[in-house]
Amino acid sequence: MTNHWVDIKNADVILIMGGNAAEAHPCGFKWVTEAKEHNKAHFMVVDPRFNRSASVADFYAPIRSGSDIVFLGGVINYLLTNDRIHHEYVKNYTDFSFIVREDFAFDEGIFSGYNPEKRTYDKASWDYELGDDGFVKVDPTLEHPRCVYQWLKKHYAGYTPEKVESICGTPKEKFLHVCEKLASTAEAGRVATIMYALGWTQHTTGAQILRTGAMIQLLLGNIGIAGGGMNALRGHSNIQGLTDLGILSASLPGYLTLPNEAEQDYNQYIATRTPKLLRPGQMNYWSNTPKFHVSLMKAWWGPAATAENNWAFDYLPKLDKQYDMLQIFEMMTQGKVNGYIAQGFNPLAALANSNSVREGLKKLKFLVIMDPLVTETSEFWKNHGEFNDVDSASIQTEVFRLPTTCFAEEDGAVVSSSRVLQWHWKAAEPPGEAKTDIAIMSGLHLRLKALYQKEGGKFFEPITNLYWPYAEAHHPSSEEVAKEYNGRALVDLFDPKDPTKLIRKAGEQLAGFGEMRDDGTTLGGCWIWAGSWTSSGNQMARRDNSDPTGIGNTLNWAWAWPANRRVLYNRASCDRQGKPFNPERVLIKWNGKQWGGADVPDVAVGLDPEVINPFIMNPEGVARLFARKGMAEGPFPTHYEAFDNPLGYNPMYPNNKLAVISPVIRILETAKGTQGDPKDYPHVGTTYRLTEHFHYWTKHVQLNNIVQPEQFVEIGEALGKELGIETGHQVKVSSKRGFVKAVAVVTKRIKPMKIDGKTIHHVGVPIHWGFSTTGRKGYLANNLTASVGDGNSLTPESKTFLVKVEKI
Repeated sequence: MTNHWVDIKNADVILIMGGNAAEAHPCGFKWVTEAKEHNKAHFMVVDPRFNRSASVADFYAPIRSGSDIVFLGGVINYLLTNDRIHHEYVKNYTDFSFIVREDFAFDEGIFSGYNPEKRTYDKASWDYELGDDGFVKVDPTLEHPRCVYQWLKKHYAGYTPEKVESICGTPKEKFLHVCEKLASTAEAGRVATIMYALGWTQHTTGAQILRTGAMIQLLLGNIGIAGGGMNALRGHSNIQGLTDLGILSASLPGYLTLPNEAEQDYNQYIATRTPKLLRPGQMNYWSNTPKFHVSLMKAWWGPAATAENNWAFDYLPKLDKQYDMLQIFEMMTQGKVNGYIAQGFNPLAALANSNSVREGLKKLKFLVIMDPLVTETSEFWKNHGEFNDVDSASIQTEVFRLPTTCFAEEDGAVVSSSRVLQWHWKAAEPPGEAKTDIAIMSGLHLRLKALYQKEGGKFFEPITNLYWPYAEAHHPSSEEVAKEYNGRALVDLFDPKDPTKLIRKAGEQLAGFGEMRDDGTTLGGCWIWAGSWTSSGNQMARRDNSDPTGIGNTLNWAWAWPANRRVLYNRASCDRQGKPFNPERVLIKWNGKQWGGADVPDVAVGLDPEVINPFIMNPEGVARLFARKGMAEGPFPTHYEAFDNPLGYNPMYPNNKLAVISPVIRILETAKGTQGDPKDYPHVGTTYRLTEHFHYWTKHVQLNNIVQPEQFVEIGEALGKELGIETGHQVKVSSKRGFVKAVAVVTKRIKPMKIDGKTIHHVGVPIHWGFSTTGRKGYLANNLTASVGDGNSLTPESKTFLVKVEKI
């Protein structure tokens, strides 16, 4: 979230698209109802189904799953064509006036630099034109044919209301209603928020869908504003923390990244991640990368990380490819993985194409499950009849179950969608032999370290030199780990501008990431969390919910990253002189000498407000409507069809076969030959969650199984009539990858759509059932999905796939 849950109450217009907060996030959804009740907000839902959010919305519009970029691109076209943009904001705080390189081009769905054999882009032309001084050339008049504004108009000119109706299935008048309501917030004093979830992310173009939404908010001036922003609704506590801590395969904590195989030189690695300034006088915050990286290396390897060994740079793996989950499980099916540890993860139920995942698990030598509950993954080797039909005797994988505690049985912090780290205290002792994850991982680490110290081995130093300064080596406390994430001084720190002024004594907790150094004198495990446990104590444990301004920020309740800031980019809520665009909802303001207000200012403190632009993480200081070199598919989001394409072509670019699906879609060997043909699988399937169950866990709980006892699939009345299916009938839903059998729920909530002249029916498949349960067994919903991923995030495409529905 750029903003936070409570801030949604400040919105004048709310769009939920790619999510269903009323059903999947019912506690957070209260702030939508607050906005409706107290702020008279206009609440809109765009979704393939008339869901529970839509049932309490002011307006609902249907959309074909997988066509979101057409819809959102149509909104961009509407805003530009009708001049419904926040001119002052866009002119000053985006790259609207920046001139693009002359060799940049776009033709029928493909950008310049594409290599169809490798299915990759050379992104050199995806950049701004630079002057001799190294700064971007700009045209304040916006008349230059290659400025971002002109490119934006040209790129989305074809995304007309008629195209939206034809490709998305959204009636033109409904689409225009959404456009008009969003456009009403282009003026100071009104604001819109966009809320989304996995309905946007789990596509092969998911990252670009999010970017398109963000571009709309930038054009409207709604980023950094109270009641605005792009707000991702996390599925449960600590999904946010997972990404913050860099648990993803190519990541390091704080959204730093691992080196790739070509980056064997430390200086090259750092230089690549430390951008050069693109406009005069800007902040360019990522220029601090060396400070964050060195502090992280000191947290991990302590005294073993020195300037002489480039801060233990050689200890880091150098990736020859993207080792995401799709890649790892593909390697499993090829017999290239010996063992796997699934920690708090149920890949057989959560990953795409469960049949392929199962085949990979069968070829392991060992599988370790760290989980408080039995999972489908821990029982993949057991025959559960048609739900998991395997020959147990032929599976040689040795499975170890290590029972862990749940959150209520340990101390620690959870990180919400709002980026808020909130400390919780242990409420109960764990049952049986369950241990905390920290205790289990510590035990594994210490045993491995002892073996390497005794027996040696290849490249053992990263393990034997790992820094382990905890009071009880076999079980570091949550407090010790949290303090390490925050960071501390390793020597006395003095002010760089005044060498006589002591800032921090050796051993003291850092006050924030601004105190981190690149000379090995500070330690910090996650730079964005610096400030969460300072010398003043545990900031995450604070429980003062006072809100003196009424804007909902409650700065003394727990702690939000970064720097306890509740709304990111809040400098953009003011004009160039620091005067709030909306005096009724003031986040920050400049009083002539300093910044103040209801939030921690997202500015360079003490600097002239007319010099530093709000988007300090970018070296140009402004937000990017043109994503220079950043995205895999191109600088502007473009519509591509899903891997399972119900039309067989891309109706936006029908003459280019290279642009049917994303030209950089991640298609692994296990996915080849599994693409559904609409002749065989004529319906569009999509997955979703229910309020009564929580992912794959609550099927172990009797009360949840009482309120939602049986697996079902949802089909519309028109499709039910066509197939002779009524509510209560047993049906089989098949894709090219597998099938599920369930009871049919025939409903008015899903309507047929006319897509480029073809009638398309959606089929809804809730995800919660499986064969490892205390309730009624069911099929894994991801029997139906494909092992393909987004070219940027590598996220599997679980929200759009082709199926065939049959009455049993």
